[in-house]
Amino acid sequence: MKKKKTTNAGLMSPSTETVILVRNKISNGAGENSLILKDRPSHSLLPKGIDLSIPFKGRVLRKGLILKDRPSYSLLRKGLTGLIFNHEILACGAHLKNTFALTKENRVIISDRLKNLGNLESLNSFEKGIERFKRLFNIEPLIIAHDLHPEYLSTKYAKSIKAQNPNLKIVAIQHHHAHIASCLIDNQIGNRKVIGVAFDGTGFGEDGNIWGAEFLIADYADSQRIAHLEYIPLPGGEQAIKEPWRMAATYLYQAYGEDFLDLDLAFTQHLDKYKWAILKKMMQQKINCPLTSSMGRLFDAVSSLLGIRDVISYEGQAAIELEKAIGKISDSHSQAPSYKYTIREKNSIFIIEPKDIITGIVQDLNHALDAGAISFKFHHTVVEMIVDICKIIRQRFGLKEVALSGGVFQNAFLSNRAFSRLKEEGFKVYIHHRVPANDAGISLGQAIIAQAKLGKS
Repeated sequence: MKKKKTTNAGLMSPSTETVILVRNKISNGAGENSLILKDRPSHSLLPKGIDLSIPFKGRVLRKGLILKDRPSYSLLRKGLTGLIFNHEILACGAHLKNTFALTKENRVIISDRLKNLGNLESLNSFEKGIERFKRLFNIEPLIIAHDLHPEYLSTKYAKSIKAQNPNLKIVAIQHHHAHIASCLIDNQIGNRKVIGVAFDGTGFGEDGNIWGAEFLIADYADSQRIAHLEYIPLPGGEQAIKEPWRMAATYLYQAYGEDFLDLDLAFTQHLDKYKWAILKKMMQQKINCPLTSSMGRLFDAVSSLLGIRDVISYEGQAAIELEKAIGKISDSHSQAPSYKYTIREKNSIFIIEPKDIITGIVQDLNHALDAGAISFKFHHTVVEMIVDICKIIRQRFGLKEVALSGGVFQNAFLSNRAFSRLKEEGFKVYIHHRVPANDAGISLGQAIIAQAKLGKS
């Protein structure tokens, strides 16, 4: 059988006895260097990670930072970032793909990824992990940073610690600001304002809505929202994440109104009309339909609309399979086809309206364009959207540096092309190398922002 070539390389370090046995079997035939991180100690609270590098300098999708039980990550170099930790800080991280971080002197010590903080068991692991790290590194935080979301268990944990010790300072940090700060410090950038592009699935916004396609002007201390994807209802809340068909139907409803049910599409033919009627009523009465600007949900909608994935069995599945559908399509980046979209300004914020993207996809489906070609065209549209907004911000604010962060940029096809197109347009572009672009990097960003905001006081 012919071997399939790949440009991606991955590494999984052994974490269980079974994996170690497999590794030893492989090593006997392949030599001692076939696996790099051998005999790494295991700890039940700190599961081992997977290092997966994709083009550029080896960007990390999931990072395990424990080597011989020393999870040290010295990111700060004196005189370069201008950030010296005057006080020890605990950063509680995100809700999903949670990591926590502790600071000591000029180091940021990041845990391996823990479970999603969605239940008591995961919260107990989170708390035990923090206490263990505090003992290991002799750290007693004076500042606690947490996510802006008031209902996250990590937020409640931070507030409970503050209640026990009134002398502690706590600071709430917006999710996407933390993403950008994480990318900046990963690249050893000094404390200066840049254009931050943060694309992901979910992040609690300053207006109480769910953000996820954000263009910011940010440094380590502050961020300002400049542009975002138009808000759309998330029907059923978290259930819409698990069932991408809900987002596809919602985007079609936004673009065509009631008439979308008459479209000659495989999606509308197979749509459960009874379920849709319930969702529509929920949106009309604003019952469990929070507003979102999430780029992740737009990817989900397109995936379902193309017949790729209506219901997911793991996080990000719809978007992953949408990228995979592209296959091997070559392009010259700037000359690749894309869909139209509208950018309008409201109250000094630029709103990106994707209605024409959805109607363009419907037209291509009616012309029997295959899913791979449509996926390629959609991806390139998002790239051009990034470039257009960054050019607007450069023209208005004079900024020429762009940081790309958030889980959507784990999409190699999207991130590679965004990187290239922005460079073509004269931007200096920063991407993640040692810290994941997804929520596992949030704790690092929180720690840096907390220091910039409160560390000198």
